This record gives sequence, structure tokens and C-alpha cells, in this order.
Amino acid sequence: MVTFKATHIVRPAEPTPDEILFLNACDQIKDISHTPTIYFYKHSEALDAGDAILRLKDSLSKALVLFYPLAGRLNWAAEGGSRVELHCNGKGVPIFEAESESKVEDFGDFTPTPAIQALIPSVDYTTPIDEIPLVIVQLTRFSCGGVSIGLGVSHVMADGPSALHFVDEWAKISRGAEPIVPPFLDRKVLETDKPLSSTFDPSVLRPPPTLIGQEDNLEQRKKPITVAFLNLTKLQIEKLRNKANLDVDKETNSRGYSRFEAVAAHIWRCTSKARGHIAEQQTSLHFVADFRNKLKPPLPKTFFGNALIRVEATDKSGSLLSNSIGTASKKIREAVEKVTDDTVRAYLDFLKGLPDVGRFRSLDNNGRPKGDFYGNPNLAIISWTALPLYGADFGWGKEIHMGPGSMGFDGKTFIIPSHDGDGSFNIAIWLQEEHMGAFKKCFYDDI
Repeated sequence: MVTFKATHIVRPAEPTPDEILFLNACDQIKDISHTPTIYFYKHSEALDAGDAILRLKDSLSKALVLFYPLAGRLNWAAEGGSRVELHCNGKGVPIFEAESESKVEDFGDFTPTPAIQALIPSVDYTTPIDEIPLVIVQLTRFSCGGVSIGLGVSHVMADGPSALHFVDEWAKISRGAEPIVPPFLDRKVLETDKPLSSTFDPSVLRPPPTLIGQEDNLEQRKKPITVAFLNLTKLQIEKLRNKANLDVDKETNSRGYSRFEAVAAHIWRCTSKARGHIAEQQTSLHFVADFRNKLKPPLPKTFFGNALIRVEATDKSGSLLSNSIGTASKKIREAVEKVTDDTVRAYLDFLKGLPDVGRFRSLDNNGRPKGDFYGNPNLAIISWTALPLYGADFGWGKEIHMGPGSMGFDGKTFIIPSHDGDGSFNIAIWLQEEHMGAFKKCFYDDI
């Protein structure tokens, strides 16, 4: 049970530009919603000695001077087409102060359940968008003396690397660390006048396949889902990699498959097996690729915004399961290798030319669920393996856990490197209840 004590609106500590900031095509197709994450901290003398909420408020107000767009609000753009514009108006960020009778240890392995979600602020997305904050924060104190920070950062404003950059600088300001690394805020850096050398293949943006014999995915959307939080040890990951690499073409000097490629292939195959697909069932694995370093020249290291492109690997379930894990890993690699400066520029140009970008969002303009369905027979994997997830020390020590909130749908999967730095992965996956048992069995038995 979480009890709310107070709400604090935090505005930038100094005057910031009052302007409408350009949003690029990547920003425009993002959900008008927030990425939920949770940080847990154990009891410490530093937490006893100081007022955590005052520290968070003071440091956030300073961080919002650097990251001032996050203190603004979105508005629907006059051009229509479901596009938005960013008003940097300094309206601020709410911090909700809460208490819970629970202890940190009550959350066990931190599986992202509704109990975890209660520690992250909820948002009513039917609210007019110019009233919805772009960052939301909740500080919850537990009976053991520990705390959690539940965070939501607008999808339109920041992808994973950018959101983590914001948290890192906020934490540094809070604990008095140096140097502070300001963000690169000009999103027009993605715009170019140079002629395109290729055209974008929009097939990657088509709706995912549906189950054979079903006209749409409405039946699948209604089915109850459950979440599992599964660990793969470093040894198990290497075993999967070694199996995948049996298929690497030695004659062409191909590099071995990565930990991500092998583990994603394993999850994809286990999901299809657990769902009991017929051999002809088309299945797609969706994920995003960071194109910061794919562009020529690369984006600035501190670029703040969205620099992700949708990527899709497809197969028939029969082929996926009868062939090796190496074959599935190869399909994933081939999808990633299509991401080049040319294809990214063509992708952005294609999005800019669309009359309406609303179809890519999972909520409609009034906050109601809609959009593509990445559940059965498909999968959506979010990889955090290359992100600097850990070390958010606000002055009372580093977190003991950082992970996603409970915002899953059938087929949504996170691959998260272990907090212990032991080379293991934690896999958070949401599946229909009827398939989870078979998935867990396959997940470990088929390594």
C-alpha cells in the first residue's frame, strides 16, 4: 500500500529559453507516454542524515536548467497529421512524495509486477497533452528506511541513452560530483540537404503478422498476460553464443555473433515453440537500433532526443525452429546491418513525408489504446545491454536495483545486464498466461 504525502512542482532554478523547439521525424512517431523505470536504494546513514525530497527538488531544479526542454510541454502542431511541437515554457516537473509500509526486501528479485508499478507515477493520457509533464518522479520511503525513485520520461523527448544521460547528470548535481556534461539539444542536426542515395523500404513499418486463421489481433489482445524475470548466467550466454557461432561462415571471416544476437534468437525461438505455432505461421521479431554512430558524421555523443530506427527480423515458425539458433541470429544481424547512413536518412525523409504519423503510436490522440500489436505471433525486444544503466547516486549511495516498470504487453521483452557486473543477463518478458510455463521450460532446457 502506497500513501501519497505531497506533490512538489519543480521548475528550472534559473531562467531558461522560452521557445518552440524543433522535433525531428523520429520524435514525431513516438508514443505520447512515458518510459517507466524504477531505482531502489537501501537504508543508509546519508538517507537518515538529510531530507531526500529537498535534495531531489534542489538538484532537479538545477538539472532542468541544462535539460530545460524537459520542463516544457507538448502541444498538437498546427500542421496536423497527429504531429506535436515542444513548448519550452518552464512549467516544470512534478515530484510525488509517498510512503509505503513495505520493505525493500519485500520486492524480492524486483520482477516488474503491479506492486512495482505503484512506485512509479501514473498518468491519465486522456488529459490534454499540454497539461502532461514530460518527466514525472515519485520518491517512496519504505518502513526499512530505504527508498525508491520511480521515473517516467516522455518517449517523445528522449530515448534510452538520452534519458540515462539526464538521470546521470541529475544524480551528479545531487551528490556534488564533477564534471557536469550538458546535453546537445539541437535536434535539427538530423536534418540534411544532401540528396538521398536510396529510398526507404516501408515494409519494415507494416503491421506485424497475425495468427493464421484470424483476421485481426483483437482476440489475442484480450488474453490475460503474466510477467517473468529470468536470469541467464554468463556461462549460459556463452553456451548460446557458441551454438550460434557453429554456423558462422569461416570462409568469409564473419565475426562471431554477439551476446545480444544469440540471446535474442534464443528468446524468439522459445516464444514460437511455447505458442505452438503451425509451421507456416509468419512471425516477426521487432527491436530498435541506435543510429548515433551510423550517421556520417556521427551524432554528437551528448545528442539529446531520439536516435532509434525500427528493425524487423522475420521467419516462418517452422523454419525458425527446424533451423539452428545460428540461422535465427543471422536474421537478426542482417536486419541490424541494414541500418546505415543512407537508410537512416531515407527513413527520416519517409517519415517527414507521411500525411499522418499517428498510426505508429500505441495511444490515439485522446489517450486510448490502439496501434500495432507485437504479441502472438510476434515479439518486441528492448535491449539495455549497451546502456550505462547503473550508478545513479543522488548522495545516499548507488541503487541496488534499476529496472523497467510493469508496462508490458504480450511479447514485450527486456534484455538487461546484471547489476552485479557478473556478465549475466536478466530477461523480463510478458506472455499470455497459457504460454508462460512452456516458455520457461524451453528457455532453460534448450540452452
